[in-house]
Amino acid sequence: MDVRVAHCLLLWAMHFFPVAPRIAPRVLSKESKTGNLQDGCINRIPCEHSGAICIQPCSPSFHGEMSFVCKDRKWQMFIDACANLDVQSLFQRISEREPLPSSGGHISVAGGHLPFVGPGKPVHGKPENEAKHFGADDHGNSNCQADFSCIIPDILSSPAIPGNIADIVELLKNISLMLSENVNREKMQSYSRIANHILNSSVISNWAFVRDRNASSTLLDSVNLFAGNLLLRNGSENIQEHFISTKGYSIYKNTSGKSFDFSMELNKTSNISGRVVIPEEELLKLPRTSKAISIAFPTLGAIIETSHLDPVFVNGMVLSVSLPEELQHILLTFEKVNKLENIKAQCVGWHSAERRWDSKACKMKSDNISSVVCMCKHHRRTFKSFSILMSPTMLRNVVLDYITCVGLGLSIFSLVLCLTIETVVWHHVTKTKITYMRHFCLVNIATSLLIADILFIVAAIVHNTALNYRLCVAATFFLHFFYLALFFWMFTLGLLILYGLLLVFFKITRSAFIAAAFSIGYGCPLVISILTVAITEPKNGYLRSGACWLNWYETKALLAFVVPALSIIVVNLAVVVVVVVKMGRPSIGDGCKSQDLSNMIRISKNIALLTPLLGLTWGFGLATIIDSHSLAFHVTFALLNAFQGFFILLFGTLLDRKTREALKKNCLSSKRKCSLAKS
Repeated sequence: MDVRVAHCLLLWAMHFFPVAPRIAPRVLSKESKTGNLQDGCINRIPCEHSGAICIQPCSPSFHGEMSFVCKDRKWQMFIDACANLDVQSLFQRISEREPLPSSGGHISVAGGHLPFVGPGKPVHGKPENEAKHFGADDHGNSNCQADFSCIIPDILSSPAIPGNIADIVELLKNISLMLSENVNREKMQSYSRIANHILNSSVISNWAFVRDRNASSTLLDSVNLFAGNLLLRNGSENIQEHFISTKGYSIYKNTSGKSFDFSMELNKTSNISGRVVIPEEELLKLPRTSKAISIAFPTLGAIIETSHLDPVFVNGMVLSVSLPEELQHILLTFEKVNKLENIKAQCVGWHSAERRWDSKACKMKSDNISSVVCMCKHHRRTFKSFSILMSPTMLRNVVLDYITCVGLGLSIFSLVLCLTIETVVWHHVTKTKITYMRHFCLVNIATSLLIADILFIVAAIVHNTALNYRLCVAATFFLHFFYLALFFWMFTLGLLILYGLLLVFFKITRSAFIAAAFSIGYGCPLVISILTVAITEPKNGYLRSGACWLNWYETKALLAFVVPALSIIVVNLAVVVVVVVKMGRPSIGDGCKSQDLSNMIRISKNIALLTPLLGLTWGFGLATIIDSHSLAFHVTFALLNAFQGFFILLFGTLLDRKTREALKKNCLSSKRKCSLAKS
């Protein structure tokens, strides 16, 4: 079922302050990895240089390291990557196709918790003491694939220290991406228990030292993706943990409004409540019976604040809602944590792609001393802006979507027409070696762009990585490959122009040119695309959040497209300069004024012809990289490049004199054949 997700919560605009909690350091090794420091970082006080970094290995029972920064002449911890969980083996255990015997790595012991003697090495209980819970059946075989329960003891027995938090977030992300089909109650319970372990109010301060500052946002996205596939038994579901609660209902038209009510533990001394209401008028829009899922997080707002993603005070629980695409408006009620009268409230939604609160997602309906009611609306757009190809962030704007849709549609039609014309006139326009090479490059440029534009639409349709992760990876790989192929064929055309202008007496055979062109045009993009996916995908850093395109925030995989593209743009810009200089030379016997006018016309024509063919319009992508939030830069980039197929048809085919003459000859020949057939 196609769903949309709105992450809605209550944010207090008057409380803007950073949070820097501390945790007591564990026993550290006396050997430092930094400089000449031979003692532990903490033991060398005062430190000498402000901003200096000290890296120290963890104690023997943990793997990883801790990083300290020198501030106010003291070493202060800022990253703690010490962990004792082996999440790779845990994930492998629940993703195996066939259940494995407990003696082969699946752990089931009486009493529940497993002590650790080293990183990822649990002490096994005796076989006669094995319990049947935690996923073991009557024969001692684990049924991890059915409910993930066999890894719960390992998770709950590990301390929720920053290193383990990061590993558990990664584990939950992998489960959401790879194992989110047919999420039954048992799977959701296990998933919630794992998430609850790191959402506990007692470990909020530990999130400040997690290496990945986006871990809390990743956790939110992962839970939403997984819970969105929850199967409802008998029309409803309710899975409750202390710090995460999931509820689901079957919804349909001609019923009264549906509501989700949450009352959860905020800390050891207080509770907090929230409510999600789907109005009756919204339910009337449903064409069929559907489902709605809501998840409540009483501590996630504080965790996001502690992680420094957004240093503002969240004065209520976080409510996330997964709804059918027909529904747009929902009502959210938040109980206030701080009920002081002089504090003003603001309703916002979490923007996952940009890791920030979005004030445009919700508006306030009512506000009193104890609670606030928000009306939230979430737009789900199939298409992404064309400028996403070079920008680190997605700028959501209806103008960009409209430009992208219209531009891509026109470009695809133009490129099909361009290739059709080239097929018709091919034998007429490729009689000389240089014209053959030019049209050979033009056909491959048009083919690469046509396939890339079609894949852009496919990638936009399957961008829901929870349901179509492997398809999304495949779409991104081929999208990356064909857009790179576009640039490398433009680079080949640029080299061909230089060859025609500068190397008049250097002869190259047609077969040598084809071999070299294919090596550059398709060989280089293939190598770059394969290396990019091979390096980043094992770390789940290939795709960006919310789109089937290259990651930026975690792995900088987008550079594998941007760097080659901008490099080729610079080279082709130099080619245009050479062409302008060559064409601007005076001809013998021309008058001064007529010569200047002729030169200006010739130069302008060459620039107009070469700019789209050599991809110079993509240079505006540099502006979207430098200022990724500027609407003007995104609109300019989208306008110039979404219509690139049309420009190639116009400047590469229709304005080419030999192509027009060949079309006329072909039309006249067709008329003669038609008249002869009639006679």
